[in-house]
Amino acid sequence: MKSNYYSGPKSLKDKIVDLDFVLIFLVFLLGIISICAMYSTEQGNFGYYTKSHFYRFFSFFTMFLLFSFFGINFWQKTAYLFYLIILLLLLAVDFYGVSSSGSKRWINLFFINLQPSELMKIAIIVFLSKYYYKIPSDQITSFKHLFTPIICLMVPVILVASQPDLGTSVLILISGIGVVWLTGFRIKYFLYSSFIFICMLPVGVALLKPYQKSRILTFLNPERDPLGAGYQIIQSKIAIGSGGFFGKGFLQGSQSYLDYLPEKHTDFIFTLFAEEFGLAGSLLLLVIYVLIIYRIVLIGNISRNNFAKLYCYGFATAFFVYVAVNMSMVLGLLPIVGAPLPIMSYGGSSMLSIMIGLSIAMSCKIYNDAE
Repeated sequence: MKSNYYSGPKSLKDKIVDLDFVLIFLVFLLGIISICAMYSTEQGNFGYYTKSHFYRFFSFFTMFLLFSFFGINFWQKTAYLFYLIILLLLLAVDFYGVSSSGSKRWINLFFINLQPSELMKIAIIVFLSKYYYKIPSDQITSFKHLFTPIICLMVPVILVASQPDLGTSVLILISGIGVVWLTGFRIKYFLYSSFIFICMLPVGVALLKPYQKSRILTFLNPERDPLGAGYQIIQSKIAIGSGGFFGKGFLQGSQSYLDYLPEKHTDFIFTLFAEEFGLAGSLLLLVIYVLIIYRIVLIGNISRNNFAKLYCYGFATAFFVYVAVNMSMVLGLLPIVGAPLPIMSYGGSSMLSIMIGLSIAMSCKIYNDAE
């Protein structure tokens, strides 16, 4: 006898009806806010960054909607292939990569300089969700079920760290660990691992490059080099603090307009937004992010497919980490790392990665009764 949940193949009309329109609206709203913020970074001119961000958002937003109609079984079956393709692209960066500011992180695909490490943030979640979704909880900690995930997680982490891009490698690591945690991994193993990590921390710091050590020292004391390494974070704090409760107003941010704030269109876009819209606007932006995460978790709750559940919970956790790390970084609560704010920050690879992640979550919503 068929399950009461079985509904048979879905028509296009049924798939459209099953879309999470609240999530779509929230993503679209965030995109519009990001375009306005990018417009402000160019002092009210529809310049290069604004045009590029505008075209990318609407292209990737359309892709997000189209990819949402791919069955969840498609994502499940191609999980390992997806991971392998991104891993090969990471390897290709060493040979064919584009260098910038001392790092080699991108591959020129003519229409976009693709940063494979950004896509690996999603690929590792998809891979581990596929790997663990049928493993009984009492067997998760067995060695045979630990070896493969550890190797498949550490290889891209090491490759990205060697580019060098320590920030993105840490985010990939956290994304992978988040999925493992959600499988029901025993907490005592995390405690053991944390203890070993803390013991090895001095060795890790010794292996860091000079500019990475400088970032840590700047985080501990930004005033040690106010016109050099500490300049960015000091100006960021001034801009955020000067915004007050309601902000200075759209296109009225003095720190941004007088070019006191470098990199305001990428990782520090939140600083510009906070200066112009103040605490009230910042809280509104934070609410949008919280609602997006909440909708992704809800999709996981209603999904019958274990792969879909694990993916949604893992992606929601990773999305939260991306937002938390970026905002903490610009507030001086964490060292400055390469951590773009999802959708808001300028960067095609970052936005592409987030949109693919959202499309898989939406696929889980449309096909929530799939097993």
